[in-house]
Amino acid sequence: MLYTELQFPKDSLFLVTGGAGFIGSNLCEAILKMGYRVRCLDDLSTGKQANVDLFKDNPNYTFLKGDIKDLYTCMAACKDVDYVLNEAAWGSVPRSIEMPLFYCANNIQGTLNMMEAARQNGVKTFVYASSSSVYGDEAHLPKQEGIEGNLLSPYALTKRCDEEWAKQYTKHYGLKTIGLRYFNVFGRRQDPNGAYAAVLPKFIKQLLNDERPTINGDGQQSRDFTYIENVIEANLKACLAPDEASGEAFNVAYGGREYLNDIYKTLVKALGKDIEPIYGPDRKGDIKHSNADISKAKRLLGYDPQYDFARGLNEAIEWYKANL
Repeated sequence: MLYTELQFPKDSLFLVTGGAGFIGSNLCEAILKMGYRVRCLDDLSTGKQANVDLFKDNPNYTFLKGDIKDLYTCMAACKDVDYVLNEAAWGSVPRSIEMPLFYCANNIQGTLNMMEAARQNGVKTFVYASSSSVYGDEAHLPKQEGIEGNLLSPYALTKRCDEEWAKQYTKHYGLKTIGLRYFNVFGRRQDPNGAYAAVLPKFIKQLLNDERPTINGDGQQSRDFTYIENVIEANLKACLAPDEASGEAFNVAYGGREYLNDIYKTLVKALGKDIEPIYGPDRKGDIKHSNADISKAKRLLGYDPQYDFARGLNEAIEWYKANL
């Protein structure tokens, strides 16, 4: 079933934290298009007002500027909410190595605040963003839930902690929690700027500007790139997941494997460029290979991703051409 065909109770209210960010704003947009109500919570530290100004005239949309590190803000945001989609977090493995205390406060304590607020307000389902980084140095491919290795960064540690707290909230307090381990999400509104920008939008922007992108390492690293539409599907289906899924974490990906050098060649060809990349040092804390087993999400969430890498990349390129 496509996520657009999902049926929620009439007048359902969704809270999307980090709703002005890349993933969050796409979730807000999808839910509003389905005719349901959305409350967006964001402190605009990494999210952008422009991402949600698109919805400001929609009567089903409200925006709260606030920080998940503040419990009272979380409590107010969760009032009368049916479903929480908790996307508020700081990403980037290298930046987390530079800022471990902030990542602990934001990604762990902030998420814990949201779980507590959801519990006290009787939220039906609490869906939260985890990450493929929780697999650490586990070399087994494809990555499978329950087979994790040693963590390689503070960012990965924050996501592992979130998963453990979610289990506790399900076990002791009956809060229905669903963790989504995102694998290299890409698509419209992903920020191409800054030192910690994701590789696909960064490369696309640089190539459009006739600049030489830098590939970290030898380019032989592989990733399970996952288009934003698949992530929207996973979040909305998680809201309606059976009780059996509660307290669990699920891989969210397409289940493919793309090598960075091959992706670069594809981008150069698609954009009509003849630019050689620069090869730089490996990024600290990075996983060399990433590829997801999505059978658990298919079985328990009904997850059925419609966008393979090629289809998603074509849509992303067209969006960046029109919006950069």
